[in-house]
Amino acid sequence: MPATDARTIGDVAGRLFTAIEKGDAAAVARLWSDDIAVWRAGSRRDDDKARAMRVIDWFIGATTQRRYETLDRRLFDGGFVQQHVLHATGHAGQSISLRVCIVIRVGTHGLIDRIDEYFDPAGIAPLL
Repeated sequence: MPATDARTIGDVAGRLFTAIEKGDAAAVARLWSDDIAVWRAGSRRDDDKARAMRVIDWFIGATTQRRYETLDRRLFDGGFVQQHVLHATGHAGQSISLRVCIVIRVGTHGLIDRIDEYFDPAGIAPLL
């Protein structure tokens, strides 16, 4: 597979985090390949697209506001690594500030085909 260019990778990154901030799950789904594999801290296996989208739907539904504070983003051949703090507010006013490191691979056609997300799962507890 040919490597995805840096401009495409940067565009995909921006569109992904903007879609989540805006609560647009359909836009997230359009950025993911049908055979995406998503792993997050605490998981024993990769999630497929349907399962990973259920997590996105839950997060958007459980929060009224979402904002990414990007600390660092580094592109590599075929993807990027980003460190950020995810700020979110739940329906009862509870808030989280979750520090995350995420590795995202962008395949051909500019679609995300792999996500590995590292965070302390306890940081999401206020939303549960």
